[in-house]
Order: sequence, then structure tokens, then C-alpha cells
Amino acid sequence: MPFGRYAETGCGNDIQGGSSLARLVVVSNRVTPISGRQAASAGGLAVGVLAALRDSGGLWFGWSGEIIETARGDDAGVPPARVFRTGKVTYGLIDLPEAEYEGFYAGFANRTLWPLFHYRLDLTSFEHPWYATYRKVNQRFAEALRPLLKPDDVIWIHDYHLIPLATELRRAGCENRMGFFLHIPFPAPEIYTSLPWHRQLAADLCNYDVLGFQTATDVRQFNNYVELEINGRADRKGSVQALGRNLHVDAYPIGIDVDDVTEMAVSPEARRQAARLGSSLANRQLIIGVDRLDYTKGIVERLRAFEMLLKANAVLRRQVTFVQISAPSRELVPEYLELRQQVELLSGHINGLYSEADWVPLRYINRSFTRRTLMGFFRLSRVGLVTPLRDGMNLVAMEYVAAQNADDPGVLVISRFAGCAQQLDGALVVNPYDVHHVADTLQAGLGMTLDERQDRWQRMMQAIRKNDIITWRDRFLARLENRVGVG
Repeated sequence: MPFGRYAETGCGNDIQGGSSLARLVVVSNRVTPISGRQAASAGGLAVGVLAALRDSGGLWFGWSGEIIETARGDDAGVPPARVFRTGKVTYGLIDLPEAEYEGFYAGFANRTLWPLFHYRLDLTSFEHPWYATYRKVNQRFAEALRPLLKPDDVIWIHDYHLIPLATELRRAGCENRMGFFLHIPFPAPEIYTSLPWHRQLAADLCNYDVLGFQTATDVRQFNNYVELEINGRADRKGSVQALGRNLHVDAYPIGIDVDDVTEMAVSPEARRQAARLGSSLANRQLIIGVDRLDYTKGIVERLRAFEMLLKANAVLRRQVTFVQISAPSRELVPEYLELRQQVELLSGHINGLYSEADWVPLRYINRSFTRRTLMGFFRLSRVGLVTPLRDGMNLVAMEYVAAQNADDPGVLVISRFAGCAQQLDGALVVNPYDVHHVADTLQAGLGMTLDERQDRWQRMMQAIRKNDIITWRDRFLARLENRVGVG
């Protein structure tokens, strides 16, 4: 997407001869240069970033994933960003010292913000040293990014790891247009204010020109906080005035690359892997769940619902198989280790209670598969079970729909607490905490007629195509392009 010409003011003045058109700079916590077949196993944020950059190019900046040792724990020996180009995309990568990684990523990002923003106060830790490191790493990002910027760059920063980055760049003298997109939910003020640093992070968010959330609910939560806690104002057109700043706040629901998913679902790899799985099912109906192993995904509750289905419907035993694929995630975080133990124990319990000599009702798989393979599994299944306890959007649900065979589509069962549930009116929407309701809905999905399945699938496909990843990119960047200066 081309950007207009802007005055050459702001940071990056040490770089000479910038382009007359604004360049897109995307910043995310983790950057993994991917192309070709590697994109088939990339996560949702990476796929979205690539979609934003692949047409007109730009810079993608962030942490390399590498952890380095430094003398005495200080900044000695921390190298500058490594910059290289692949196709139209320039990559800027920085490494992190181990102590900073622990406090920033494993600590504040994933044991404070992640559980808090997903309404899990019981799992949230408020450690002041983690917060100090979180701000230090954001400062490090700003210091490493600043020399790479051109005066007319448009900067798009992603997700909860980097909330303070605009503040740090503004302090460095950057007047570039900056937008921020939060991929996870924004909590209600009653939850958010339990964070000791809620006002500081709110001020950081107000330093952006455009602030994007996944859903209208997230926007409402943020605006309620602005008006109730920091004496700001928010109107229905998306204008927010708070803490001496004017910014635009709106919902920009992320989507998927629909054509890419549909092509992957019928690729040779997808067909081959689906055929292997299908032959092992012996004509049984397949229920499938695919998630990171994370306590926000409702995997324990989902397994209990499946157990309830088997308990209440003896006729379905031997007629259905549930495959739950849960890729390992944040394995060094204690809460995730505990979750893995819970899931493994419950899986063993279900299989021990209901298995027969020639049938195992549940296949729990704790490893990753390529996206092509997963799309083939989706296409094979009768029911896709996506039941997070709280989720920003959930692209897996959309991928499930896009991977279906139009002549014989499966049924999507979706949690009401997934952001995409508001878009997919053809899905069967459930409360994941009510395992009886989920079990009844699974039974309904397994028995749904072809005509109803086709009707529901067509409605969902229409919504997914209307709100695909290109629409997400273009809407956000069009708004950011219209913002001149710092507000």
C-alpha cells in the first residue's frame, strides 16, 4: 500500500536521501524471517506482518530470538541490530541478554500482562523488577530502531510486549506517525486497574496516533478506562483525548489470507496427511481442536465437555474420535507446566475410562504440525472445536472454516469469548465454562444435516472474505496515513 509524501521531520535525520514515499516499519517482539514453505508453519502475527509488508516492502524490526551473555549483567557486549534484506522486506534483528529476557518476556509480558489481559488475576504476578526490565527492553528496542528510521516512515507496533515503545521513541525525538495494534483482549477497567502500573501503560498507549483493538468490546473497555480513571474523553467516532494527547481508537479485527488457506487445504501435503489420519479413523467422525498449550484456550474444559458427550451418549462411542493438538508453549513458565500435567492426566483418565480394544476416543498430541497438514486435518473433520476462555480474535477458527470442502463442510463450535465469534454467525456459539452445553452442542454438530452445514459455512465464508487480512491491513494503515504529526 503506498503512503503519501510527508515533511521530513522527526527522527532518523542521520539517514540521507530517504524515499519520497513513506516506508512501512513493522515492529513486533519476535521476528522470524520466513518465506516460501516456512510460511506454512508461521503464527498468526507473523502471517499478518508478512501480508502487510509483501506488497510494497518495508522494514520488520524486533527480537531475533537469540539470548546472549553480557559481562556482569550490564550492556557491555550487546551488539547493534543486524540488518539484511530478503525480497522486498528488510529485517532488523536484535538479541537480548538473558537477564533482560527473563524479566521482560518470561516475566512481565507472559506472567503479568498475558494473564491479566485474559482475565486470569489468579495467575498474575506483580513483580516490580519485571516491570523495570520491561521498560528497559522497550528502551533498548527504541535505541536500536532509531538509527534505522527515515523521517517519513510510518511505524506500526504490535502487541503487549511493546506498549511503551512509542513513549521511548518520542523521547528520542521521533515525530513519525505511530500506530499500535493489540492482538490480545483489553480487559475491563476493574481488571486492568489491578495492575500497579496501569496509568503508566495507559499513558504509553496514548502516545500512539492510532490505537487498534480486535473488537468493539475491547474499544469499549479502553474508553471506559480513559473516562473513569484518567479523566479523558472518548467519542463514538473514535476520537480520544487523554493525558494531553489526541489519538484515534477503533476496532480493526484481524483476518486470514483466505485463498492461501484454501490452497493449503488441498495441497499434496494436506491431502497426504489427511489420508493417513482418515485411514486410522475407520469411518468414524472426527472432532478436532488445535491450539497452543495455553491456559487461555480452555483445553481442560474442552476435554471435560468431550467426556460429558461420551458419558451422556453411549451410542456415539466408537462412532467419534477427538484429536486435540496442542503445540508446546512457554515451557519454562510454571503455570504452563502445571497445565500440561492437567491435560495429560485428564486425557489419560478419559481414554482409560472409555477406550476399547479397537478404539481410543481421544488422541492428545503435544507437538506442532505444519499449517498445510493442519488444514488437511480441518478439511477432514466433521466438527472444529475452538473454545478459548478468552481470546483476542482466534485465527484458527477462521482457518477451520476456510479449509472446508464446500460440498461437505464441517461445523464450527466456537466460544462466545473468542473475538471472531461476533463475526461468524454460522458457527455454533457456546459458553466454554458450561461443559454440559458444549457437550450438547457437539452432539448437535455431529448430527447436523448437510443442507444446514452448507448454509452455515457459506455465511461464515462470506464474513471471512469480507474481513480478511488485507482488509485489516488496509483499514489500519489508511487511518494511520491520515494522521500527520504527533497529535
